[in-house]
Amino acid sequence: MVLIFWGGIPGLPHHLDRGSQYASKEYRNHLDIMKMQQSMSRKGNGWECSPTERFFRILKHEQLNYEKVRTKEAAKLSMIDYLAFYNGKRTHSKWGYQSSLEFEREFHRKTV
Repeated sequence: MVLIFWGGIPGLPHHLDRGSQYASKEYRNHLDIMKMQQSMSRKGNGWECSPTERFFRILKHEQLNYEKVRTKEAAKLSMIDYLAFYNGKRTHSKWGYQSSLEFEREFHRKTV
């Protein structure tokens, strides 16, 4: 699992698998610094990580299989481009064929 820190939002959950590196004191201390809440499911129950794993599977299939990057900087730019596409333009059938941003805007418009 790849660690993504959002930070700045106290209590933001960070879903982890049961790997020893995620249970380590050093890792938990870093989550505390970032004000993130560790969430680790019981042995044999990986449902919490499945959305993240699904995203990375899509990323690998849609972006990384078709692009050869030669430097770390090129890889970073490629990921930024893909995230902008994934959140802003890629539609999702679960959300009525809206992008993630469109769905969130509509949700917040209805709840405010």
